[in-house]
Amino acid sequence: QVQLVESGGGLVQAGGSLRLSCAASGRTFSTYTMGWFRQAPGKEREFVAAISSSGSTRSYADSVKGRFTISRDNAKNTVYLQMNSLKPEDTAVYYCAADRTYSGVRWYQNYDYWGQGTQVTVSS
Repeated sequence: QVQLVESGGGLVQAGGSLRLSCAASGRTFSTYTMGWFRQAPGKEREFVAAISSSGSTRSYADSVKGRFTISRDNAKNTVYLQMNSLKPEDTAVYYCAADRTYSGVRWYQNYDYWGQGTQVTVSS
């Protein structure tokens, strides 16, 4: 069992930055692939980024590539999402999730555990 708690969301102007954190409970964090997803009102949950258990492999949605960076600290049981050059279209609730494998990281149905989400609002 893995429990996930996101933090770091808030209101920021376009062009600004935020860093989201996701703290995980449990001793097996280092064995999980971790992902970030987001969901805007009236839209489906969409993939943002994922990182393998060791941190050696990362994937990004095209919409955030070059602006967002996913990282993890297995000693702290935490995964991060550094978001730079934010745009109004990045406004959404951001969720972190844990998956036992790295296959199919872009599909939210594959993830086993989810956090409660943190709101990110980017004003124009």
